[in-house]
Amino acid sequence: MAGKFEPKEPVNLDPPKDDIITKEHLSKCDGTHEGYPIYVAIKGTVFDVTQKRDTYGPGGSYHIFSGKDASHGLGKSSLKPEDAHADYSKLDESGMETLNNWHTFFSKRYNIMGRLEGSSPVEADPPKPGEGSSENAS
Repeated sequence: MAGKFEPKEPVNLDPPKDDIITKEHLSKCDGTHEGYPIYVAIKGTVFDVTQKRDTYGPGGSYHIFSGKDASHGLGKSSLKPEDAHADYSKLDESGMETLNNWHTFFSKRYNIMGRLEGSSPVEADPPKPGEGSSENAS
């Protein structure tokens, strides 16, 4: 199951950046402003999707997610404009799983440019019982 979200072709990603990106700057990164890249934010993590302009740029099937944190819409698998917002607190368990899967998918394909102003860094899943302990290491 580890390869579930692996890209078909290898992707060389830059080390993730931890820059703070303002909502104002992110809003200009929607593919409609000359000289700006295309960014999509998920759970506060900002990804550079410029290389997929055909998908995330104007007229693209997922342009609705560009230039904003659209976590709620991704978790609901919704392309409705009213769902493309950052507040994912009301997603049910299935929606949270979908959202986390999108975050993993993007993390394996697109450079992380930083995090959205006011968001907390996304933490990895906590270790399962019996994992991550060095007590029994010999």
